[in-house]
Amino acid sequence: MNLTPKQLEVLELIRQCQNDHGYSPTMQELAEHIGVSKVTVFERVEALIRKGALTREANRARSLSIAEELSEKYEREKNGAMRYPLVGRIAAGMPIEKCANNDTLDLTNLFGPRVGQRDETFALRVEGESMKDEGILDGDYVLVQKQSTAKNGDRVVALLPDGETTLKTFFKESNGTIRLQPANPDFDPIIVQNCQVQGIVTGVLRSY
Repeated sequence: MNLTPKQLEVLELIRQCQNDHGYSPTMQELAEHIGVSKVTVFERVEALIRKGALTREANRARSLSIAEELSEKYEREKNGAMRYPLVGRIAAGMPIEKCANNDTLDLTNLFGPRVGQRDETFALRVEGESMKDEGILDGDYVLVQKQSTAKNGDRVVALLPDGETTLKTFFKESNGTIRLQPANPDFDPIIVQNCQVQGIVTGVLRSY
């Protein structure tokens, strides 16, 4: 099921409302929570229904329901699909003594929202080598906390004035320009008067 980040945001809000209150939100409540028009929310909901992610009963208020397949997926995740036993440490240099304990590594907690923020984390697949010196390689997945502001040194997903999106380290220069710094000497910094920060990188995932 190919869902966009904005559609996933609507889906998650509906799930949270159902868990917290036992019923789905209205279109107006969704619009107010996300900060968009009711028409925009309606379009996203209709797209989710067409894709089979949501169902709705005709002529009945608060009748949105998450498809059974997705409900089962959420339940598996809630019950620890992203939690693994943490059995010790491993040295990349000299060996260290094995450490056995009952701790777990919970990826939800590790890569979840920052304090005071809603969980609006999404994933992007990296293309290119411009951030390789910071350990972000072509083919990796970055987890991005959705937000519109950044401070110097943050690794950001930024929308440039020409419509292109890039992953770089954010710096606001003293002259007011923004420098988007790559982590690879083969690439030049991107200097712009302004850009739209779409999120902050919170983690990198790589499979072997």
